[in-house]
Amino acid sequence: MGRLTGALNAFSLGSVFVHANVYTCTHLGTPYQGNCNLCRERVAQVTGGTTLCPSEWHKAYPIAQGNRQSPIDIDSARAVYDPSLQPLVISYESCTSLSISNTGHSVMVEFEDTDDRTAISGGPFQNPFRLKQFHFHWGTTHSQGSEHTIDGKPFPCELHLVHWNARKYATFGEAAAAPDGLAVVGVFLEIGKEHASMNRLTDALYMVKFKGTKAQFRGFNPKCLLPSSLDYWTYLGSLTTPPLNESVTWIVLKEPIRISMKQLEKFRMLLFTSEEDQRIQMANNFRPPQPLKGRIVRASFKA
Repeated sequence: MGRLTGALNAFSLGSVFVHANVYTCTHLGTPYQGNCNLCRERVAQVTGGTTLCPSEWHKAYPIAQGNRQSPIDIDSARAVYDPSLQPLVISYESCTSLSISNTGHSVMVEFEDTDDRTAISGGPFQNPFRLKQFHFHWGTTHSQGSEHTIDGKPFPCELHLVHWNARKYATFGEAAAAPDGLAVVGVFLEIGKEHASMNRLTDALYMVKFKGTKAQFRGFNPKCLLPSSLDYWTYLGSLTTPPLNESVTWIVLKEPIRISMKQLEKFRMLLFTSEEDQRIQMANNFRPPQPLKGRIVRASFKA
């Protein structure tokens, strides 16, 4: 299997090539413990035992310096209101979740994607996009964690709901390599009162504490993780992990949801590592904002 194909298949399972026993920060030259002040993020194994910080991913994946990389900082004052954008339609009426797993980078919930029962449409899209999985990015502190930022402000956590264009492409992997293949809905999480619907998810995290663990997780409807307003920004971007394909139409919701500090702490109890390896806390699993490079960010709402 070629490296690109393998990478796409790994992404479809939520993996970003974080492995145990290779946590050597290229800046510090020491085993990575989440304390590299220069890059502030995790390291990832991308080729042959070499570990690179996200700022050096371009050495293995030149597309990392491409023209439509993600995430970005959304400058709300510069976003262009586009009245032609349709309301986002979330069709999550069927609870088709299958499993929850620790990918070694995040916690991921996978879904049946053989039909359009769990899909999004409207917005900037001509076709419905099927939900494949969702996962989260979070920080060690409440001052960072999200991948996208708004006017320079990060959030403690960001949810990504990953969908693919099954009307045009035969497989998720094929869609992930195409410029119009994926649609990812980003939802910011901030600290507030307990989110009752999140408890079923956070209460299941103990089952997937270690990298590579997986448990059945059926009947969960992710619609409960969406804010009341579906106002959004949209732009053309990329995967935020290797292979960083520029295949994503991003939908970043303006309104965050709130979870309690206790609920967020349960995410921070997860580990990057498997049970037999040195334990490394899973946190700061985000890529920093990338240059906009002339792209237009459109808004579905008037500022």
